[in-house]
Amino acid sequence: MKKNQFDSRPAEILLIEDEQADIDLISRAFEKSKISNNLSFVRNGEEALEFLRKEGAYSDVKTPDIVLLDLNMPKMSGREILVQVKSDESLKMIPIIVLTSSDAEEDIVKSYQLGANCYIQKPIDLNEVNKIILSLENFWFSIVTLATVDR
Repeated sequence: MKKNQFDSRPAEILLIEDEQADIDLISRAFEKSKISNNLSFVRNGEEALEFLRKEGAYSDVKTPDIVLLDLNMPKMSGREILVQVKSDESLKMIPIIVLTSSDAEEDIVKSYQLGANCYIQKPIDLNEVNKIILSLENFWFSIVTLATVDR
């Protein structure tokens, strides 16, 4: 079995989410994670782009290995964030997982058209959130080999 890149360092995860209850649920699920991880979060699209571009207060952050993105965000929607990130040569290789409450077909199709790597409807139950995080962890951090992006 190949050596996992996260055996030697924690996985860097950025959660872009404005709802505190969802931040708390997802944070708890990652605390139970099998892999070591650093979960950072921002609450709106403008902060997300500043974080990803390492601007202002975020100048010393590590580039995330994956981004979990809610679509319905203040100041800038998740769709707008997808457009910005996927059109930026230095950011476009970062996998973006849309994790949102919307099950609208138009949101799913548009997210994939804009470059989302995965679309998951956000559950409200802690047990379901735990299952999703475990599945994401098993796939993105155990099976997939992620590109090395400037840390």
